[in-house]
Amino acid sequence: MSSIRPCRDDERAIVLAIVNAGAEAYRGVIPDDCWHDPYMPLGELESEIAAGVSFWGYEAESALVGVMGIQPVRDVDLIRHAYVLPASQRHGVGSALLQHLRDLSPRRMLVGTWAAAEWAIRFYQRHGFELTSPERKTALLQTYWTVSDRQIATSVVLASPPLQ
Repeated sequence: MSSIRPCRDDERAIVLAIVNAGAEAYRGVIPDDCWHDPYMPLGELESEIAAGVSFWGYEAESALVGVMGIQPVRDVDLIRHAYVLPASQRHGVGSALLQHLRDLSPRRMLVGTWAAAEWAIRFYQRHGFELTSPERKTALLQTYWTVSDRQIATSVVLASPPLQ
């Protein structure tokens, strides 16, 4: 039996463990100067939550196995920090979380990810997101996210519905 539900405050350590386990896929793929160990420390998770990221979890057999955040910013919703435990990947967990978040809001959704994370880009494309142009990507990252110039240079943005 599985369900999707909001993550509770007392589950921050579990959310962090899922994020950091799932982010291991980036090790050796994204630029070395963009990799951190742990990928997301507790302080960053707490800052993201304070900035309005709401985390939703996929629970299977009474355990969280995947998380995905949504953050309303201006006129869009950002998909943030989408991670699934490695043993639960490729079993529909990410798809179910994404569909759940899409069902919550009629607004345009944007997701930013590493340009080198081709599997992540394909995942979002399978779910109707389209890559934005490099020029538009830069403007979107500067408008809706707080990220470094280095991260802007090494990231892509996908949108659903597509931007005209």
